[in-house]
Amino acid sequence: MPSSRRFRALRAWLLTALSAALVATAATGPARAEADARPRVMAVTFSDTFDGPAGSAVDSAKWHIETGDNVNNHERQYYTDGNRNAALDGQGRLVITARRENPANYQCWYGTCQYTSARLNTAGKFTAQYGHVEARIKVPRGQGMWPAFWMLGTPVDWPASGEIDIMENVGFEPSTVHGTLHGPGYFGSGGIGAAYSLPNGQAFADAFHTFAIDWAPDSITWSVDGNVYQRRTPADLGGRQWVFNKPFFLILNLAVGGYWPGDPDGSTVFPQQMVVDHVTVSTGDAPAGGAIRGLAGKCVDVAGANPANGTPVQLYDCNGTAAQQWTVGSDGTIRALGKCLDVTGNGTANGSTVQLWDCTGGPNQRWTVTAARDIVNPQADKCLDVTGNDPANGTRLQIWSCTGGANQKWTVG
Repeated sequence: MPSSRRFRALRAWLLTALSAALVATAATGPARAEADARPRVMAVTFSDTFDGPAGSAVDSAKWHIETGDNVNNHERQYYTDGNRNAALDGQGRLVITARRENPANYQCWYGTCQYTSARLNTAGKFTAQYGHVEARIKVPRGQGMWPAFWMLGTPVDWPASGEIDIMENVGFEPSTVHGTLHGPGYFGSGGIGAAYSLPNGQAFADAFHTFAIDWAPDSITWSVDGNVYQRRTPADLGGRQWVFNKPFFLILNLAVGGYWPGDPDGSTVFPQQMVVDHVTVSTGDAPAGGAIRGLAGKCVDVAGANPANGTPVQLYDCNGTAAQQWTVGSDGTIRALGKCLDVTGNGTANGSTVQLWDCTGGPNQRWTVTAARDIVNPQADKCLDVTGNDPANGTRLQIWSCTGGANQKWTVG
């Protein structure tokens, strides 16, 4: 396994272990019985880094390979099984290939099929409900190409069961991807979403990019390479039903043609490839949270219980409100009110304050908890710290070189 992939696998394992250790050692003395009675947030991680011999099929324990055509979108491809159009490259990547061919006289809704490709899903093998869902992908290029990384709600009864499109790209927009929600009364061209474009005319097909959502109860946030470009809540649906607080499964596919991208033309070069470096999901079995207690027995608190980006995170009397209910994810994030504990401005210097912000997957939102009860931001190699060792309500929290002082010791849960 290449060293970078070993690092990712090790990091995922360590984060899971740290989350478990955090819950197990969260309280001592008289408070222990109370903490043990609290709901536990047990991390569940799906990960596929597509390691295996070149030409081999995907792991059948994780993925189901769909076959057939798709009349609903008027797509032109026939999805094949096995490893014909979806195979590992031997370098830790999955390659989904669209070809202009018909090797087995496949029949499509429009007659004899003109193209083959592949579509994979985790239905019946893995579902997620909340968490960080991401894939690192290099998309194909050309008129008529339609790569996607998306999710469907279970049991499938579209559109009532819901659809979360994490990334879609259509070939006539080489610099743009889309993230969209579909549900009852807002599906197809009426989906609720937004687009993200690369600067200076760069094309997504030129390099790998990481496409992700951070998903919490009543909130989904989209990002590209850590750059957040939209957040959706039930308030965006105009009174229509929010159907995204339940399990969804994952889908990867490369379609050819259809209503949205249009059909390939004389400029389209085949074969085209959608290359997937990894897919990871960090989630939990419940959205339960707990307090983080520190100096003078006070709690880590979101000022004013305000979920807006940039709200200060402070020390305050413990009161059991949602502003003090934090969950520690297997992805290294610490979350409250559907957002992440964030080092302001991606700072690494002593005195960089912490705040609440949309979860982006950035290193300024990654934390580890040590056996010594430090909460450390690995990027800065500094500890979560009560400014000036001041136990007063409203004292701002920051990062600072780890000293072992009481203003850097925390009990979670």
